[in-house]
Amino acid sequence: MKNYTQSPLPFQGQKRRFLRPFKEALNGFSPTATYVDLFGGSGLLSHTVKQHYPNANVIYNDFDNYSQRLENVEETNLILGDLRQILKDYPDAKRIVGKTHYQVIDRLKSEKGFVDFITISSSLCFSMNYGTSLEHFEKDSLYNNVRQSNYRCDGYLDGVNRVKKDYRDLFAEYRNHDNVVFLVDPPYLSTDTTTYNRTDYWKLTDYLNVLKVIEDTSYFYFTSNKSQIIELCDWMENNGYCNNPFDDSTTVTVGAQLTHNARYNDIMIYKNNY
Repeated sequence: MKNYTQSPLPFQGQKRRFLRPFKEALNGFSPTATYVDLFGGSGLLSHTVKQHYPNANVIYNDFDNYSQRLENVEETNLILGDLRQILKDYPDAKRIVGKTHYQVIDRLKSEKGFVDFITISSSLCFSMNYGTSLEHFEKDSLYNNVRQSNYRCDGYLDGVNRVKKDYRDLFAEYRNHDNVVFLVDPPYLSTDTTTYNRTDYWKLTDYLNVLKVIEDTSYFYFTSNKSQIIELCDWMENNGYCNNPFDDSTTVTVGAQLTHNARYNDIMIYKNNY
């Protein structure tokens, strides 16, 4: 199985910066455990666990339909190939205007089946902007950032068991099983959820409810210092409101660049109760 160090198709919030410390921490967990990826996202954590521990039972919650994008990668590559032809004489990284703009839109309109607009966004939208429908591309500015090679997804989720459920239902299904490790990577608080399957959540109550899944379990939990969730839990414990769900856990911090002059820290917290 090919070892991917990032998800093969673009995905907001994938954990590629954490792969090294994540794999190092996995060495302290069972190679035959059941690993339940509650917020599967791009599947990068699930892929990494299966790569690291081939005999593990890995459950990937594909709530955002990422596998549909993987299954349609050849169609996506065909679209990108046509866009390369349309833009072959157009300056790189420049806004697409005039006749060329309409040619790009007409090519997207010509697709009658599934179109992976998120992946197409990385070739036509301004950096880190994503569209999820044709309307987005019709009304917003487009830029010539077309990828010059095809995407490859060979074997990415081989051996991983895909499900699609509300994370709470999936947690309830495995909570009382032996030798289970939960991978908990929810959308960060105040994150733009446009590219996720449900845009009506991620509010503070949703974010706090996730903490229930790390009570008395083995887990990897991902957050950032922007959420201030660690400080909140410390305050709640110090003022007698509740026990801190992160007691006796290990924390790893990785710096990340938000803009050219703004930084934040991604955080991984893990605990093995077995």
